[in-house]
Amino acid sequence: MTPAKRITWEFAHVLVGAAIVAVTFNLFLLPNQIASGGVAGVSTLFLEMFGFVPAYTQWALNIPLFAAGVFLLGGSLTGSFTYGAKTLAGTIFLPYVVYLTQHWEPGTTDPLLASIMGGVGVGIGLGIVFRSHSSTGGTDLAAQIIHKYTGMTLGGCVFIIDGLIVTTSAFVFGLEFALYALIALFVTGKTIDVVQIGFGYSKMVLIISSQEEVVKQGLLTRVDRGVTKLAGFGGYTNHERPVLMCVVSRNEVTKLKQVVQTIDPEAFVIVSDTSEVLGEGFKLR
Repeated sequence: MTPAKRITWEFAHVLVGAAIVAVTFNLFLLPNQIASGGVAGVSTLFLEMFGFVPAYTQWALNIPLFAAGVFLLGGSLTGSFTYGAKTLAGTIFLPYVVYLTQHWEPGTTDPLLASIMGGVGVGIGLGIVFRSHSSTGGTDLAAQIIHKYTGMTLGGCVFIIDGLIVTTSAFVFGLEFALYALIALFVTGKTIDVVQIGFGYSKMVLIISSQEEVVKQGLLTRVDRGVTKLAGFGGYTNHERPVLMCVVSRNEVTKLKQVVQTIDPEAFVIVSDTSEVLGEGFKLR
């Protein structure tokens, strides 16, 4: 894919992701008074407290935050022109879709179902945006600014901002709706992980064997997976004990264990999840 096509594709993904977030907001979160963090959460509170139209609130917060980000963050935001442009596009387009869909009928009036589906929808939308190496601005930029000037971790800044919004919602809508907002936040985070990483968890296997050369050949020929030989030393004996590392798909784990146990029943085998693998023999994302 040429650079021009790639950039166009990423811009399209940003707009699609922002649209999904906006529609989810109007179908599930806003009508059920679920302020699950971010500028969208603030706009939900402002509608209840002051009667402000959510789309206008989001524009009124997003655009100044983007300008502040350009001024205060400098290269970390504008170091890549395309990143800054994509973020600005998401910042403007998301409230626009919120405005266009503001009169749509709610998807459900059950707050629990709304918090779950709202979290899923927002997570899908943001996940698509993040995979396009972009952002929808908003409180993400506020968190980056706080992080830069206070030294707090970025995750801690996001937690504090979202925590303040959810806490405020407890006073505005009641504790029960604040708990629904927490559910939506949790589901959003998990859904973003799924969109960015996927369900295809592979397995990383570490093997310590006195017959490592034979085991290595067995893995190469019978499992048909590459093997990496790592230097290791016994903690008690301090003798060199090479460690074999092999990454396989989930349905290959049983075959791998059978091969190892057939060759060396006393081999020490560690199997762990690995969320993403890039390279030959595995799907490139």
